[in-house]
Amino acid sequence: MQQDSGQNNHQTNSQPAQETANSGLTRMTGLLTRHVFHHSGTELMQTHPELKYAMLVMDIANFKSVNVFCDRKKGDEMLLYISDYLKGYWNDLTLVSHFRADTFALLRPFEDKQELIDTALALHAYVDAFPLPFKVLPSIGICIRPTPDTPANNMCDYATMALKEIKGKFYAKYNFFDERMFQDLLQEKQIENEILHALESNQLRPYIQPKVDMRTKEIIGGEALVRWIHPVQGVISPGQFIPVLEKNGLIINVDFHVWEQIFRWLGERVKVGKPVVPISINISRMHAYDNTFQEKLIGLSKMYEVPASLILLELTESAFLSDANSVYQNMVKLKEHGFTLSMDDFGTGYSTMTMLKDQPVDEVKVDKGFIDNIENENVQIILDNVIYMLRSLKKTIMVEGVESASQQKYLLERNCNFAQGFLYYKPMPITDFDALLDP
Repeated sequence: MQQDSGQNNHQTNSQPAQETANSGLTRMTGLLTRHVFHHSGTELMQTHPELKYAMLVMDIANFKSVNVFCDRKKGDEMLLYISDYLKGYWNDLTLVSHFRADTFALLRPFEDKQELIDTALALHAYVDAFPLPFKVLPSIGICIRPTPDTPANNMCDYATMALKEIKGKFYAKYNFFDERMFQDLLQEKQIENEILHALESNQLRPYIQPKVDMRTKEIIGGEALVRWIHPVQGVISPGQFIPVLEKNGLIINVDFHVWEQIFRWLGERVKVGKPVVPISINISRMHAYDNTFQEKLIGLSKMYEVPASLILLELTESAFLSDANSVYQNMVKLKEHGFTLSMDDFGTGYSTMTMLKDQPVDEVKVDKGFIDNIENENVQIILDNVIYMLRSLKKTIMVEGVESASQQKYLLERNCNFAQGFLYYKPMPITDFDALLDP
């Protein structure tokens, strides 16, 4: 194929590669555009069913640094340098594409897996040799065509999944798409397809894990969690579906579903004068981009006549970091309405201390990692200082994951009395929690 001659009049490298009129080639590099590559690649594999094909997709971590610390001209030079190398592979049986900015793809036939590894290593070495004052990290995902009818665009998606697992990791140069990733992808699609029906049919149910005063074993609160009771698969672990929902944004729907049921349940107990305790609800990081979530919470409090003081809002560090200013403003307004703010998973992220200093936190939930191996002297030193610091800051301390008598004993000796963990209770349906609260 003839290369595009208009390379001097290309777009900036930070934009998607653009097609030269009627050529199917990108203006900048002269490689196939994504659309033409997908279409032509699928046709090529259909024309040669006797050949085994694989897709290699390369992305470069820190590529923006080339534009920032060198200049855009240097970034363009690097892209042309890579494209010139890839053109050496281009022939009647092999196609190459420049998707956008620093993303390239190569569709090639092969006989054994080592050929693909050698290709990936050679491409990595070539990119690494480009003269720069710092290192960039090319990552290459490889997908061997899984079925005789898998189209090129699906192979690109699979190869991209593989490279995302290693992107930015200096010790990994390439990664193959495998059966585990395929099953993860199927599961993700199944969750996306079923979640709305699950909400409508009450498959997603709130559970509560009690919080206790370890001195008296009295229940002083609870944390609202969600469980997916699937009619065929049974209980689906939150670890399976929560990350998918956070990725596609549907976690907002699930959160509100749980919140509403918790407010309704609390409101019913308040109305008839039954004992109540404060309940924590989880605030996803996605709510940093939801301008209506504070109105939803205030509205639920009014609708079900639940005092805001009975609701603790639990945010993880990732929630704070998504949009710190927006989250801070929302939290201040909610605190003004009487809600309490709890920092979940304290100590699991690098910026926890900054958050503790800047955010209006009332309660801090100390992550179970601080009390694992409690007999270890270094663990004790760290935990003692964490407790001292939080107490000095006048924060309520809640310790997560208490599972042994030795952990309980150690915490009580330091007057750290509030805990949550399997030593006391596992998460349970609301009806079971009702029974614990009722005299």
